[in-house]
Amino acid sequence: MTSSRRLQRVEETSAGGLVLDRGADIPLAALIGRRDRRGRLLWSLPKGHIEAGESTEDAAVREVEEETGIRGRLLAPLGTIDFWFVADGRRIHKTVHHFLMEASGGVLSDADAEVSEVAWVPLNEVTRRLAYADERRLVDRVPELLADAG
Repeated sequence: MTSSRRLQRVEETSAGGLVLDRGADIPLAALIGRRDRRGRLLWSLPKGHIEAGESTEDAAVREVEEETGIRGRLLAPLGTIDFWFVADGRRIHKTVHHFLMEASGGVLSDADAEVSEVAWVPLNEVTRRLAYADERRLVDRVPELLADAG
């Protein structure tokens, strides 16, 4: 007999973004790497859950700093990604709000237990490094956003 038990549906919202160091000769972006179940290192934008009473923007700044060690100053909204996955017997709809930020302090660090590695990556190499197509599409908008931000 097969189980026809329906999975509990859960909504989750997270925030994060792309933090840039524009003080070098070429702009650098802080990326995080996490190991998947097969042990592969997958590079992505830092992000995490929004805490109770926290704005999306504040959560993005906090999560980027927690996962990279770099404090960011918001420049512009980068875009929103949403996707579905199954975990712990639940069907989860996750919405992630991303922001473009400029580094304003801190030191690059992989101290966060959820992060395997962090790296400063030249902005023109970020899309090749990122594991997820949705994040690559967001990063493609960065030159236009930087031109608008001045």
